[in-house]
Amino acid sequence: MAEVAIRVRDLCFSWPGGTSVLQSCSLDVPKGEFWMLLGTNGSGKSTLLQLLAGLLLPQAGEIEISGLVGFVFQNPDHQLVMPTVAADVAFGLVEEKLPLDRVRARVREALAAVNLLELQRRPIYALSGGQKQRIAIAGAIARKSEILLLDEPTALLDPDSQLDLVAQVQRLVKSRGLTALWVTHRLEELNYCDGAFLLEQGKVVDRGEPERLKQRLIQQPNEAM
Repeated sequence: MAEVAIRVRDLCFSWPGGTSVLQSCSLDVPKGEFWMLLGTNGSGKSTLLQLLAGLLLPQAGEIEISGLVGFVFQNPDHQLVMPTVAADVAFGLVEEKLPLDRVRARVREALAAVNLLELQRRPIYALSGGQKQRIAIAGAIARKSEILLLDEPTALLDPDSQLDLVAQVQRLVKSRGLTALWVTHRLEELNYCDGAFLLEQGKVVDRGEPERLKQRLIQQPNEAM
């Protein structure tokens, strides 16, 4: 059996006031693969990702993560905090107290991995939405994250930028041995992943080959949108 990077067992979460979001949710994401998470609004996709990242705490169940996690928000403006590209990618390295030359090398390596090395001195405000998302991913790479959690990262992008970003993540998974879990509503993005999960009412109700799940969702569109 493939080694597992993310293991979730019987995960439960409710918001204050009693609104249940996840109910005995279980899944395994194989190490070194790119998986997607599908489901209607309110099915628990984003909440599950935040639980995996440690941004929320579950009420019950187990989470096992085998590696450092990098989280990419739907809106990159919520996580890019420094004035320039290089400064933002370096921001997450502060706690490591690395020598300056090592920080610069890690920043260059991360920006090269997302094909944006030439933009390291550019102001963040001058970037396109797709470039900002790639900078957020570069920050995770600079920190040596082994697992990427991406919460609808193409939601605010134009169609060309959407497919560029998902193809970029696919390349990173294959070239760097990363594991990625990506929340999406867009069926065309399934063409780039190794597998997918379908959530309904806080539970994984189907998982497996992207093409099979795509055909299920084309025939029953309300399950994904």
